[in-house]
Amino acid sequence: MTQGDAGLEARLVAAGVQLVAERGAQALSLREIARAAGVSHGAPRRYFPTHLSLLSAVARTGFADLGARASAALEEGEPGPRDQVERLCRVYLDFARTEAGMFELMFRHDLLESGHLGLRETSLPLFGRLVDAVARVRPRPADARVAAGVLWAGLHGIAQLWRWGSLPLATGADDVEPLLRALLDAHLGPDAG
Repeated sequence: MTQGDAGLEARLVAAGVQLVAERGAQALSLREIARAAGVSHGAPRRYFPTHLSLLSAVARTGFADLGARASAALEEGEPGPRDQVERLCRVYLDFARTEAGMFELMFRHDLLESGHLGLRETSLPLFGRLVDAVARVRPRPADARVAAGVLWAGLHGIAQLWRWGSLPLATGADDVEPLLRALLDAHLGPDAG
């Protein structure tokens, strides 16, 4: 691949990232991405043989962004084990709130199952971080993986239902904070601090 090819490929992904930020995941047709990148509607096919492969490349940038945010949150000060889990949870909820279109795209089952560009391999290290943090709070290895999985499922549910407006309506809550506290207490035990 020449430098020009790599530049155009990156431009297509960047156009997809911008479109998902501005108009949501539903705006990511090959034609619309090509238009936003300023190329012919057939150009994306030279670099991305399928629509899913281009969407996966866009989603990879979301996982990279979420990973960078998680790293930054864990590098601030010296958080204790439970604080590390809480920080990861807050980053996840904040990402879902501020990057709603990307969040939706990243967790599309068809993209994760497609195997394009190692998307599943890109997402698993983020879960591994949560498992590691949970393991420092709940030291039994098998217990930590299961607890992290259930915690993530609850966290993802809070993020998704909050975005849809269902959770505020059902709970009367105007903030996710009490929901996050209850989730952490349910899966990690009450906060001793």
